Amino acid sequence: MEASLEDAKLKALLKESLIELLEERREEFSELLLEALEDLALSRAIREGEGTGLVDKQEILKIIAGRA
Repeated sequence: MEASLEDAKLKALLKESLIELLEERREEFSELLLEALEDLALSRAIREGEGTGLVDKQEILKIIAGRA
């Protein structure tokens, strides 16, 4: 019974802290979340790229130049 009560208190405290973070430091939290999402996307792209063949550097430079 004691562990359940402690779990409930911890959950309430965590919830309160997250709400406070979102309300008082919205910009910093948004930047942190954005950075985490970018890191996830980069790691996913790296994993996907490991399963593909190599590409010539000149081909990549042509693609980049075409978009610039």
